[in-house]
Amino acid sequence: MAQPTDQPATIAKRILLWADKLRDHSASGLTFAETIYDRDRYRAIQDTAMEMAALATGQPLATLEPLREPIFSRPTPLIGGEGAVIDAKGRILLIQRADSRLWAMPGGALEVGETPAEGVTREVLEETGVQAEPLALAGVFDSRFSGVTGSHHLYLFVVLCRPIECAEPHEPSHAEESLDRGWFAEHALPGDLHGGTGARIAEAYRVWRDGGPAYLDL
Repeated sequence: MAQPTDQPATIAKRILLWADKLRDHSASGLTFAETIYDRDRYRAIQDTAMEMAALATGQPLATLEPLREPIFSRPTPLIGGEGAVIDAKGRILLIQRADSRLWAMPGGALEVGETPAEGVTREVLEETGVQAEPLALAGVFDSRFSGVTGSHHLYLFVVLCRPIECAEPHEPSHAEESLDRGWFAEHALPGDLHGGTGARIAEAYRVWRDGGPAYLDL
């Protein structure tokens, strides 16, 4: 008899985790394989990982094919960052995401050659037009435990920032990624927050008030 936890959503998450492990193994193998035979075997593992991800998410396999090179061929967990930009009045900067229509801190994938702080402030500027100064690490969140939605294992750096008040205003260069943006008091946040955002905002305010330590999944 199936256990109560063996619900479709839980099973899908387990399949996605297995698929992500296979993605990581196959990507590492393809990076270091010395023979065409090994490459063929690792490519077959990669194909299996993509098929499992498609099954777990209910997407056609063809929709995942464009992700083969940027995602499925990349070893190790993915890395992202969010900016907890809090102004002098104690308000936090949020965006309404275009994909889910839910509110979140501005952020995105970090790039090779930049620190987490640099990547986060870049994302804040791109998505909101606000120039921000990084102050401290608010936390490193594991997507498996922090409500971050997505098909791949992700480490998310949340960096506490403050807006540079004297900076010249900018128009967001990636405005299409959000429907709206605004400043919100700690106890007047939007009710429709993106997965896990509320808990991460709470940790950011804790570090803002008390100075740390940064949150870490143990």
